Amino acid sequence: MRRGCEFEERALRYLESLGYRILARNYRCREGEIDIIAQEDDDLVFVEVKGGGKEDHVYPAERFDQRKLSRIIACAYRFMEERNLDTTFRIDLIVVVGDRFDHFKNVGFD
Repeated sequence: MRRGCEFEERALRYLESLGYRILARNYRCREGEIDIIAQEDDDLVFVEVKGGGKEDHVYPAERFDQRKLSRIIACAYRFMEERNLDTTFRIDLIVVVGDRFDHFKNVGFD
């Protein structure tokens, strides 16, 4: 299993343990990809997963930039359009390092 898939699988289990309902994984469209799409209560949540080992010199969240955020937003709108959803949503970033999960909710929005 490649490292990215391992981090995504661990993040998925983490979200499920918090009561999130998983709607899709690795959703792809022409605008890009979303790692996990989930629902928390009434909130539609698009999740980007970044992972790394303790030996890495860069905190994985530093690899999440405005370009990636823009692609996720475009994909989120495409996903909702395809499913005829008219709802608000948020974008979360989950960073997996070792056994630790850093969960940043509503990234990129004020």
